[in-house]
Amino acid sequence: MDEAAAVPDGPRSADGRSRDGAGSRAPAGGPGRIEDALTDPLVEAVRDLDGYGGLVYLRSRDRRSLVLAMVTGVPRSLLKAWWRVPVGGALPMAEAYRRDETLWLPDERATMVRFPHFTAGLPYSFGSAYQPVRTGGEAVGVLVVLRSASRAPLDAETVDRALRPAERAMEDRLTAHPPGAGAAARRVEYDDEPISVRLPTSGAHPVRVGLIDWDLDSDRCTADDEALALLGIDRADYGGTIADVESRVSPDDLHELRESRHDALAGGRVRSRHFRVRDTSMGEAETGYRPVELWGHLVHAGPGSPRILVGALVDAAGGLTAAEAAERLPDGIFSLDQDGRLTYANRRCEELLDSGREELFGRYPWEVITWLRDPAYEDRYRAAMLSQEPVSFLVGHPDGSWLSFVLYPDVHGLTGRVFPTGPPTGTGQGREAGAAAAPDAAAAAPPPGPVTAARAGALYHVVQMASVLTEAVTVRDVCRAVAEQLLPAFGARELALYTVREGRMYLLWESGYPEDFLTPFEGVTLDTQLPGVHALTTRLPLFFDSPEDLSLAYPGITLDRMNAWAFLPLIASGRSVGSCILGWEAPHRFTPDERSALTALSGLAAQAMERARLYDAESAVARGLQEGLLPHRLPAVEGLRTTGRYLPGTQGMAIGGDWYDVITTGRGVALVIGDVEGHSVGAAAVMGQLRSAVHAFAASERPPQEVITHTNRLLTELESDAFATCCYIELDPGTGRALAVRAGHPPPLLRHPDGRAETLNLEGGVMLGVQPDSEYPVTALTLAPGSVLALYTDGLVERPGSDIETGIDAVRRRLSETPADSVEHLADRLVGTARRARERPDDVALLLTAYR
Repeated sequence: MDEAAAVPDGPRSADGRSRDGAGSRAPAGGPGRIEDALTDPLVEAVRDLDGYGGLVYLRSRDRRSLVLAMVTGVPRSLLKAWWRVPVGGALPMAEAYRRDETLWLPDERATMVRFPHFTAGLPYSFGSAYQPVRTGGEAVGVLVVLRSASRAPLDAETVDRALRPAERAMEDRLTAHPPGAGAAARRVEYDDEPISVRLPTSGAHPVRVGLIDWDLDSDRCTADDEALALLGIDRADYGGTIADVESRVSPDDLHELRESRHDALAGGRVRSRHFRVRDTSMGEAETGYRPVELWGHLVHAGPGSPRILVGALVDAAGGLTAAEAAERLPDGIFSLDQDGRLTYANRRCEELLDSGREELFGRYPWEVITWLRDPAYEDRYRAAMLSQEPVSFLVGHPDGSWLSFVLYPDVHGLTGRVFPTGPPTGTGQGREAGAAAAPDAAAAAPPPGPVTAARAGALYHVVQMASVLTEAVTVRDVCRAVAEQLLPAFGARELALYTVREGRMYLLWESGYPEDFLTPFEGVTLDTQLPGVHALTTRLPLFFDSPEDLSLAYPGITLDRMNAWAFLPLIASGRSVGSCILGWEAPHRFTPDERSALTALSGLAAQAMERARLYDAESAVARGLQEGLLPHRLPAVEGLRTTGRYLPGTQGMAIGGDWYDVITTGRGVALVIGDVEGHSVGAAAVMGQLRSAVHAFAASERPPQEVITHTNRLLTELESDAFATCCYIELDPGTGRALAVRAGHPPPLLRHPDGRAETLNLEGGVMLGVQPDSEYPVTALTLAPGSVLALYTDGLVERPGSDIETGIDAVRRRLSETPADSVEHLADRLVGTARRARERPDDVALLLTAYR
């Protein structure tokens, strides 16, 4: 079996073949379908965690996205906006995949704290667990289980244990799927639409159906075993006549059975004739009656042939009787399937909603009934289905009355109740549609007319993009965020972002294009006949559903292998910023929702781009100032190899005060590192003054204690309200002897020639600038040839939620474990690890000295 048959790996055409020629798809339900490997573990995971729904995300072919492959317990339509999510997005499934670890969010509060962007699109109360799916030790997807937040709380360890069996089962099945395939064919990736799996129904009354053939001319009746069981007749006691059947029917209902003959002879069929039969399942002394229903049609081959009523006896003790009971209720009762389409409504519901069942069946109520066409009402349905908790709200009827709606969800759909009520209590009659509380807890005034319901998917993409762009700082950040959001959300394969400078278009960012394909378009003028240029100059988005549409508008233009395009102008505050170009592999029909969403998103991107451009300009000035205060080149000293690193963690003009220096003196060389408290231009200015002061005092050949004492006194006299830490070590390169002074600074680290590293707990004094007459003791050290001395600022060792000693010990171990053949390589490793580990960036300064 080939690769594409094992796992769907690309967009498909109508005939099921891959558009990129990768192979053919296996038939639905065939051995190559991915649900063969995932269905049972998914359902078991939902059961083991006492959840109500589950999802499986698998990585896409281009590894940029996680694609929803399977859904159970939740309608696919509610998750349309999350069918494809960016791997780098601030979403729980993406984080579980990236970190390859279990994530448990017990309720909406925990979700809001960790993933506010996700909550913005799904503002409902539910818990969710995320378990990476692996093959060969590599994460290839994420298993998600949804759980009602009102159930008994679980801790993360319990959740992890509950999900492990399903995770192991998925790994085993994916590894062996499809049977006999090689490793290449088992490459797990997905680029198709999600598959729905129905959770097993529990507690439902099974519908029993028996078949009969009734000869209306002879009254002979042939019945199968199920029909005889419904009638309570043993096969051995059955004489095969309709009289045997009538003997089991309640005397009050014999007319109904006999009228079935008339229905068949007059109209050719029997529709829903109800009668009761004796039920002796509890013994003859406890005889009761069981309702059954007869349906059938007449079979008559012509004159001389028998007239046969071919019928079905249906046990009406379950749903059919329940429906009759619902018809007698004074309240309106209705049922929606998982997707929100109406499957049942009683007569009272028809009266209250002023709408017949026939026009409602199979449709969304908020699309049929004009005064329910408010997004808030549809949102109540989503809230019920995703929280699995009852939801109630008030709706104003056009005739001035008020109706109370109560929705009762389960994993297979939703049952609703509607009844007249009084006007809402309290002040204000906005159009907000209530909450999961008492029916009069919130109200919704009737809309003045039909309202076009905003689709959840389009709204989500706008909200999500806005949330992500608030955290994008630089132009590069904005470009990356736009690519990570737009490509997965709309299924596009290519993206190019252009900016305008001096009347020409220049590429800022591209993703998915062949190498050098965009080179001919670099620097084109604004009068060039190209759709991306026209979108910008006319300020109107352009959409082309197929290559033919593009060729009609721009004859002769060729835009590589794509088959649909969107050209979006980037306009910010009335100023043309650039263009965004999206390409689709397959012909793509742009719906009105998509066009509106893409246009809105391009506006958000333009505003963020303009803001980021101003930030970059400001940041360039700040970085230039800061770099000007740091040494451009460290002096070469015989016997020593020194290198420094500075990693800024601040943004904009919030310049840090970290610095390092190497100063030659008459007695050897001074190694200095310091950190001025705060992040501002003022902190950087103080840093420059301190560095100059230390340099001047050291060059005058003052001993280390006096250098720090005089620097401290100078800082207190500046009246800057700034404090600073500092570590100063004067080293004789000829002997390895050193004198060290520490003023409130983290202790240095020393790596010995054998690779062992230790923390030098130097005796120290208070921070600089605190007391003008502070004393600073001196500690004598001796470095052996082959030693490496590390001076650093606290940004290298501080981590949120951890003490500084733990961070120092982690860096000490890293210093010991990293090869010291090159101080440059060693410095890069130490700073690189800090960059990856820290969640709240701070400035980092590092000075390494290898003594030879």
